[in-house]
Amino acid sequence: MGILDGKQQEEPFHSGEVFHLWSYLHGTKASLVTLQVLTNHTGDYDLKTFLEDVYESCFTQEEQQVEALLKETGIRLPPAPPDRPNVEVQDIPAGARFQDPEIALLTQKELSNGRMICSYIMGIALREDIATMFDEFHTQKAEYEAKLLQISKEKGWIVSPPINVK
Repeated sequence: MGILDGKQQEEPFHSGEVFHLWSYLHGTKASLVTLQVLTNHTGDYDLKTFLEDVYESCFTQEEQQVEALLKETGIRLPPAPPDRPNVEVQDIPAGARFQDPEIALLTQKELSNGRMICSYIMGIALREDIATMFDEFHTQKAEYEAKLLQISKEKGWIVSPPINVK
C-alpha cells in the first residue's frame, strides 16, 4: 500500500499543499478584515448588502473549511488580524473615506485574485478533496464577481477602456 492509496483523509499533505493551504487561510483572514473596513466605508445600500453577503457566505465559510482541514492534520494556524469595529459612514472624514466605485473595484480585484489562487491550488493538489474544495471556492468567487459586475453596471461605476473601432 502506498501513501496515495485512495483514502483521501489518510493521505498526507505534500509540502505545496501545506504551504498553500496555510497561505490561503492567512490571506482569507486578512480579506475578512479588509471587507469589514470596506463595508464601513460604503454608503450604497446594494453594495453594502453585497459586501455583507460575500463576507458571510464566501470568505467566512472558506476560512472555516480551510481552518478545519489544517486543524485536523495538526498544522499550526496563521494569526488573524483583529476585527474592525462597525462605524457609520458619516463618521469617517470625507478625505479618508473610500468611495463606492473604489470599493467595488477593490472587492472585484480581491475576488479575481482569489480565483487565480484557487486555480493554482487545484492544479498542485494531489488530494482530490482539496482540489474539489478549491473548485467550489473558485466557482463561488466567480458567481460573486458576476453579481458585483451587475451592481457596478447598474450604478454606472464601470470605467470602460478605449474602444477600437478600426
